[in-house]
Amino acid sequence: MNVFGVDIGGSGIKGAPVDLERGELAQERHKVLTPHPATPDAVADGVAEVVKHFGWSGPVGITFPGVVTGGITRTAANVDKRWIGMDATRLLSDRLDGAPVNLLNDADAAGIAEMAFGAGRGRTGTVMVLTLGTGIGSAVFSEGRLVPNTELGHLELHGHEAEKRASTKAKDDEGLTWQQWAHRVQKYLAHLEMLFSPELFVLGGGVSRKADKFVPHIEGIRAEIVPAELRNDAGIVGAAMSSTPG
Repeated sequence: MNVFGVDIGGSGIKGAPVDLERGELAQERHKVLTPHPATPDAVADGVAEVVKHFGWSGPVGITFPGVVTGGITRTAANVDKRWIGMDATRLLSDRLDGAPVNLLNDADAAGIAEMAFGAGRGRTGTVMVLTLGTGIGSAVFSEGRLVPNTELGHLELHGHEAEKRASTKAKDDEGLTWQQWAHRVQKYLAHLEMLFSPELFVLGGGVSRKADKFVPHIEGIRAEIVPAELRNDAGIVGAAMSSTPG
C-alpha cells in the first residue's frame, strides 16, 4: 500500500509516495526549497508543487516544524510567525484540492518511522529520536508510545537555546569542525540524559549519513547512540504512516 508523505523543513519541502509495508519511498523523492519568508501560503504552494509533481490524488500526511494539536500549528520557531494559531490542516487540504490531510510535528513523524522500521524497531524503555538540521527536533517514546510535541531543541542549555548551539545549521554557520560540533552535541545529550534517562538516542536528519564523522567524538553518555536508519527520509515515511487509520 502506497501513501503520500511530505516533510516540511527549514530549508526544503520534500515528499514522495511511501510503501507502508516496507517503510520505504516508493519513488525517488521530489524536493523544493522552503520559501523565505516561510509564510503559510508560500509553504502551502511548495507542498502542492511536491504533491502534484507525482500526479498524486488521495490522503497526504504532512510534517510541520513545530507543535501541532488538532490540526492547528501552535509554534513557529523556524518558519514565519503567521503559522501560530493557523488551521494548517484546512489550509493545506484546500491547496491540495480537498485531499484529506493529516498534520503532525516533523520530529514525531521521523520518530514514528524509526520506531517502526528503523533504529528504534523492537526497542523498549525510553527512546529519544533527535533530528539535527536547521533546528533540533525531538520525539520521545516510552515503551513504544510517543509523547507528542516535546520540542526539546528549545531547552535552555548553558544560557543558550540548545538548537542555536548544537544544530547542523549552527555547525555550518560557525564553521565548526566535526569534533567541535560533536562536543556541543555531547553537552546537549548529557542534559537530556539527566532529565529523561533514555536507553537509546537515535540521531536523525541529513547529517545521520555522516555519523561516523561525529558520533565517535561523543563521550560520557550512558545511553546507546546510533544514527537513524531511514536517515533524511524518516519524516516522509512517518508522515505517510500518520495519514492511515490506526
